[in-house]
Amino acid sequence: MNFLLHNKFIAKTKKTLFLVIICFSLVYSSGLHAQKKYVVVLDAGHGGKDPGNMGNGFKEKNIALKVALGVGELLEEENAIKVVYTRDRDVFIDLWKRGDVANQAKADLFVSIHCDSHTSNAYGAGTFVLGIRGNKKNLEIAKRENAVILLEDNYQQRYKGFDPNSAESMIGLSLLQEENLDKSLNIASLIQTNFSKKLKRLDRKVKQDNFQVLRETIMPSVLIELGFLTNKQEGRYLNSTKGQKAFSSTIAEAIKKYINQLKINTIDEVNDVPDTNKETRLEYKVQIASGKNKIAPKSYNFRGLKNVERIQVGASYKYYYGASSLLKEAKNSLRLAKRKGYKSAFIVAFKNGVKITLKQAQNIE
Repeated sequence: MNFLLHNKFIAKTKKTLFLVIICFSLVYSSGLHAQKKYVVVLDAGHGGKDPGNMGNGFKEKNIALKVALGVGELLEEENAIKVVYTRDRDVFIDLWKRGDVANQAKADLFVSIHCDSHTSNAYGAGTFVLGIRGNKKNLEIAKRENAVILLEDNYQQRYKGFDPNSAESMIGLSLLQEENLDKSLNIASLIQTNFSKKLKRLDRKVKQDNFQVLRETIMPSVLIELGFLTNKQEGRYLNSTKGQKAFSSTIAEAIKKYINQLKINTIDEVNDVPDTNKETRLEYKVQIASGKNKIAPKSYNFRGLKNVERIQVGASYKYYYGASSLLKEAKNSLRLAKRKGYKSAFIVAFKNGVKITLKQAQNIE
């Protein structure tokens, strides 16, 4: 091969290699983007042979479906959100199957939509989360879901100390369940506030109850009662295109706000950073859980994660993992925590032991 041909060969090889790297980068980045999608399962109550309540001749199953589809359409405008429907047409779906759809989709949020009825002329919108009576059933489902760990290769090494059938490991699941309840109450409050403030509906408050469909899920979940079909005026509104669009809009808006809160960590209070002249000590941690239960920070309580740190904040406890002075290492810890099942985990920053925002931390760097 002469010198000219050699140079052409090298140039062509470099070009090919460059294109391969670009293609790989695009595939890899798209894969990362897909991993970041927040999965919302929308459950339109009733369907098919089950019409739901038919107050004043209106069909609950039709109204619930139209509102669910409307919410989904608005959520799908966001690239970071993936929407899954338990039903997207007029078909009958078993209650247990609705929760199973959410569990199989590894959903981050489950929203079930219904219309209410009463023998009186009651009216107004309400939102429900799982009551205490349903926690035992919910915990058993979580236990079954975690039993799949035993089918994984090398699970003894990956989840050292974690036995999904042991009482000790159930403590960790109880903590996760408590955190799910806190998140359920948060999204329910956002939805209910929109109903009362923006739609001017009678506020029937956020309540806890033992709904079967909520007992079947193992993630933050809410059940919405849009209003009473047995009330003629409210029934007409719920059955109208205007009413359905209004409810779809306010529910979608609340869900987007809830997801944004999780992203920017505004659910947690950030203290003012004292202005001192001493050397700055910056530290990043991954918050994997929080709750009122004081759990021993042992690896078997946290799905094999080691060196978990427990911090008391008021009457609650926060559990952190992967403390590091480097954001890059914290991101690696976050990915591992999410692979272990802590899908709502996020990174927090501390300056000299005081919590600050990630933006403040990046400015310090």
